[in-house]
Amino acid sequence: MVAQSVGFDPVRYKETTREQWQGVAEAWRRWGPTIEDWLGAATRAMLDLAVIGPGDRVLDVAAGAGEPALTIARRVGPTGSVLATDIAPNILAHAATAAAEQGLGNVETRVMDGERLDLPDAAFDAVTSRVGLIYFPDQGRALAETRRVLKPGGRVAAIVYTTPERNRFFSIPVGIIRRRAQLPPPAPGQPGPFSLGGDGVLADVLARAGFRDVRTEIVPSPLRLPSAVDCVRFEREAFGALHQMLSGLPEPEREAAWDEITAELGQFEGPDGFAGPCEMVVGVGTK
Repeated sequence: MVAQSVGFDPVRYKETTREQWQGVAEAWRRWGPTIEDWLGAATRAMLDLAVIGPGDRVLDVAAGAGEPALTIARRVGPTGSVLATDIAPNILAHAATAAAEQGLGNVETRVMDGERLDLPDAAFDAVTSRVGLIYFPDQGRALAETRRVLKPGGRVAAIVYTTPERNRFFSIPVGIIRRRAQLPPPAPGQPGPFSLGGDGVLADVLARAGFRDVRTEIVPSPLRLPSAVDCVRFEREAFGALHQMLSGLPEPEREAAWDEITAELGQFEGPDGFAGPCEMVVGVGTK
């Protein structure tokens, strides 16, 4: 089990995380095309490494507004199925609506805590989580639950950010907000966007959770938008983690933080628009 920093309240953290994702659910749905352009390459790498194909039964943890569950549903076909789970009912409702609109009858949605899966043992061929595992207060417990619900030989597959230096579209806002809100740096084991991104960290966490044949792959994932202003609008509307960090500041100071973020992100504008540096690592292991 992962140790937490002194003063860190995992129960309150989880409650706040749920509240924030409840609040940004509609924005996450609305920005769906941008998100898929941004994370599409990493998603394809995850599904390929996990060898997800026709007939598989897949659990997608922290499924958000429906991706990658909907892409998985098309991969597994009518003989397979996908159970999309998330802690926030509002955002998961968009996943159910999107599945129905796309005629994907092999998708089920259930509100569920990834650290306490209300599911039987050995029920799934694969478990996926796209940019979700990083926000679990107890990542060890989440992976233990993942391993429990996998069939023998089943695969776990996760996408996480690498390091702050290689994800400056996100780490610059995080740094500015942390400084302005006088937040301490995250301690080892504390959840957050870069909690699993160091060299070999994701592979080590999967191995310690009992998975074998662990593999990782780095996927460049630049965030492309017309301008830095658009990037800030995206982050301001849809990034629950930034809302959570800003929650202790008065409104005028929040606005000042966003102004500074916009100015700093302007360095990534060029003739072809905004290209925010981002890099993902995909990790896969076998039960």
